[in-house]
Amino acid sequence: MGALPGIIFLIVGLLVSVGIHELGHLIPAKRFGVKVSQYFIGFGPTLWSTMRGGTEYGLKAIPLGGYVQMAGMLAPAKPGTRTYKNGQLTLAEEARRASAEDLSPGEEDRAFWRLPARQKLVVMFAGPVTNLILAGLLIGLVVSGFGLPALTNQVGAITPCVGQAQQCSTEHPPSPAADSALEVGDTVVAWGHTSTSNWEELSAAIANGGTGPVTVRIEREGEPIDVVVHPVLVERPVVENGQVVVDDAGEPHTHTVPYAGISPTSQRERQSVWQVPGYVWDFTIATGKVLVSLPMNLWNTAADLVTGAERDPTGVVGIVGVADIAGNISSSQGEGYGAVDRLGDLTLLLAGLNMSLFMFNMLPLLPLDGGHILGALIEGTRRKIAKVQGKPDPGPFDTARLLPLSYVVLAALIAMTVLLVVADILNPVV
Repeated sequence: MGALPGIIFLIVGLLVSVGIHELGHLIPAKRFGVKVSQYFIGFGPTLWSTMRGGTEYGLKAIPLGGYVQMAGMLAPAKPGTRTYKNGQLTLAEEARRASAEDLSPGEEDRAFWRLPARQKLVVMFAGPVTNLILAGLLIGLVVSGFGLPALTNQVGAITPCVGQAQQCSTEHPPSPAADSALEVGDTVVAWGHTSTSNWEELSAAIANGGTGPVTVRIEREGEPIDVVVHPVLVERPVVENGQVVVDDAGEPHTHTVPYAGISPTSQRERQSVWQVPGYVWDFTIATGKVLVSLPMNLWNTAADLVTGAERDPTGVVGIVGVADIAGNISSSQGEGYGAVDRLGDLTLLLAGLNMSLFMFNMLPLLPLDGGHILGALIEGTRRKIAKVQGKPDPGPFDTARLLPLSYVVLAALIAMTVLLVVADILNPVV
């Protein structure tokens, strides 16, 4: 299988995700009476469209997103608000009037800005939440359907020499496993007096078993066999919580541990559906950390692009980089890596993208959904405070006044996209 199926899977999955996101906005908006003039997947020239219930549904040529056009997103200026500057309409007023252009005479009540704050929150939050739900469903499909890769107690490979050397010597003698009767495919059911059913238990038994001769009980073609292995001490980095412990200079801490020279096989194991929320939470935390470190990652990406330095493999990538990852997954030919593994990894990749869409859109910045959510929260809070204090209704929040900030955010998003695309092409993650 080549790279193309993975890329197609990614594109189709992303377009479906975007389409469902926009439906999350469209359905409650129409339910609350808002006039929705357009629902499109993609940008640029229109490839196909049709009118249904006063809304134009269609596909556009550039499959990099989608949008729902709701009439009257911006409230009219309040009395006393400056709408002209130097004899011309202000930027905010131009946007207010453009926002109302889809409203025909008699349709003024169908403007989005007229909705109560709670309904605005539903409309704007429903889009991102669909991506969160999709991410959860996709993660659940992998965790409880395809299963997650788990290292087993079956011998998958035997290292020929100590120290990973290809040619054994006095300095790099044959590994203990290579010097024993162990064979690839053997299932280690006990290491010394310790029973083992997975790689975690087996590796712990090796580490705690010392360097004396160890009688290892294996199963080979269904038959129990005892073999003797003589582990040796080797120097290894100290690992805590999956991370190598380093000193102030960045050098890894090391210690000596017993070493046998075997590697495990991997197989997919289905987890209980009750474990899915934990995996979704882990995905959420991991995505949040990436989002927090995004400015620094973008700076490093730009610096690496200018200097020609190799990019951090754990850094952020753009849509081209994600497509490359999808292609690599579908084209991988590793032993024991079959169609189910490819589909599972592609599904997790799509789940990660949906989680990213959810969290990114929740940023409280216009023109992102989070910016409109923040505006609705401010509006609702002001109205409740005014009601408690017996003051007049302060009216809708004037989102149009934040447009200058919106354009800055939009320019930053465009710059980020361009940077990542260029970096993914000229200095891809290896």
